[in-house]
Amino acid sequence: MRIGELAAAVGVTTRTVRHYHHLGLLPEPERLSNGYRHYTLRHAVVLARIRRLTELGLGLAEVRDVIAEDAGRDLEEVLTELDEDLARQEEALRARRARLRALLETEGGLPAEGPVSPELAALFAGTAHLSDSPMAAKDREIFAFLETAAPEPARQRLTSALAEALGTPEAVARAGAAYALLDALVDAAPDDPRVEAAARALADCVPRGLLTDSASAAVDHGDSVLRALCADFAPAQAEAFRRALDIVSGTDDGAGQRSGE
Repeated sequence: MRIGELAAAVGVTTRTVRHYHHLGLLPEPERLSNGYRHYTLRHAVVLARIRRLTELGLGLAEVRDVIAEDAGRDLEEVLTELDEDLARQEEALRARRARLRALLETEGGLPAEGPVSPELAALFAGTAHLSDSPMAAKDREIFAFLETAAPEPARQRLTSALAEALGTPEAVARAGAAYALLDALVDAAPDDPRVEAAARALADCVPRGLLTDSASAAVDHGDSVLRALCADFAPAQAEAFRRALDIVSGTDDGAGQRSGE
């Protein structure tokens, strides 16, 4: 085959073939006595593999590594591996499409916090009437962040705990009352007497599986994520959050102050 025939057979341009030669991705063929390149079936197979790998999203540097690893391997082994690669890609695409369909079919539409799991979106829909509360809106942002950042086992525990915390009208009403108390602290001092009531109301909303001893210890030891969460609250709200952690984790001394202070 000549270069034009090779390019047409694989569905690329002759310029692409020459570019792959230049990058060392496609071996240079032997030249006939008249100076023309003579391509074989092996060149077509390699060129087709390059095309498929790039269509899968691999960069040319990655393709070069794959091609180099294939040197000296049996053609059937190479093609079998490519078939397995495509099968994995198909499975990943099916999973992504299933997730997209679930998001698009979420009752009440996608939440303002963006694409979250269908389970979290359903919980958000159940608390949509609390959207006027700044603290409720902040909580939703935090839950969306935690779901994204947490590893899979922790993500499942988070979703289960939130379903327990917000899964009934009574639980949502308790959350609404706690949000109202926290919203009222936006301009208060950390020693405001209302902090204790807000902390206990918040603690009453939180399942023991959501905030553990380790979470409270993380705040005590300056965990960067929880410290950032507290820094995003007003001072009195942050103090109420810390007190709620103490209550939930069992380190509350019952005197309105954090243990050890």
